Amino acid sequence: MVLRADTVENRLLRLETVISELMRLASADPEVFRESLAEMWKVERGLQVGAELLFDIGTHILVAQFGVSPQEYRDIFEGLARQKVISRTLAERLRGLAGFRNVLVHSYMDLDPVRVLDNLERAPKDFSEFAREIRDWLEGQSPG
Repeated sequence: MVLRADTVENRLLRLETVISELMRLASADPEVFRESLAEMWKVERGLQVGAELLFDIGTHILVAQFGVSPQEYRDIFEGLARQKVISRTLAERLRGLAGFRNVLVHSYMDLDPVRVLDNLERAPKDFSEFAREIRDWLEGQSPG
């Protein structure tokens, strides 16, 4: 597999859309989400899509550039940090995202609204930093 910068960039653009929407949602009164299942679903779906974009981008880079196939979502950020694609600090902050994504997808009946809203508060910053670090790394890969 060959690293396709355009594929990564397209996913980063989609991630920026997700980040913007999460920022908008995060600015709302938390009571809105506690009182409306539809509003909480928006948050949950936005967090899920954002997480999956990070996993897709990270997996593409690890496989195409380094020949590393992560076995689990939680291995992706560690692998990116090991290859110096993202910082160790960011990888540590994103460590729990794999488990949270699995709860969103598979254990949605057991979701703790406080945990969802905590993730909503952190996600825009963490996702934005991920996008910035990926773009910085991509620029370093460009010949010239």
